[in-house]
Amino acid sequence: QVQLVESGGGLVQAGGSLRLSCVASGRTFSRYSMGWFRQAPGKEREFVAAIRWSGGNTYYRDSVKGRFTISRDNAKNTVYLQMNSLKPEDTAVYYCAAVAFGTSPLNEVRIYDYWGQGTQVTVSS
Repeated sequence: QVQLVESGGGLVQAGGSLRLSCVASGRTFSRYSMGWFRQAPGKEREFVAAIRWSGGNTYYRDSVKGRFTISRDNAKNTVYLQMNSLKPEDTAVYYCAAVAFGTSPLNEVRIYDYWGQGTQVTVSS
């Protein structure tokens, strides 16, 4: 079992920045591919970014490329999402997710085994 706890959300003006953190329990964090997803009211959960367990390859949805950066610190069992140049359309609850190894495409909700409780990000115009 892996437990994920997100933090770092909040209210920010358009153009501002936030850094989300997700701390994972357990001693095998390095074997998990990690993803960030978001869900706005009335919308489906959507992929934001992911980082593969081996090699550290990263992936982003088109609308956040160049603005968001995903990274991980295996020594701290933590994955980060640095969000810059935030826009009102980035407003959502952000979730981190984990899948052991993760050889499939990482942009699909269905492949992840573990989810955090979410952290609210609100961007005002």
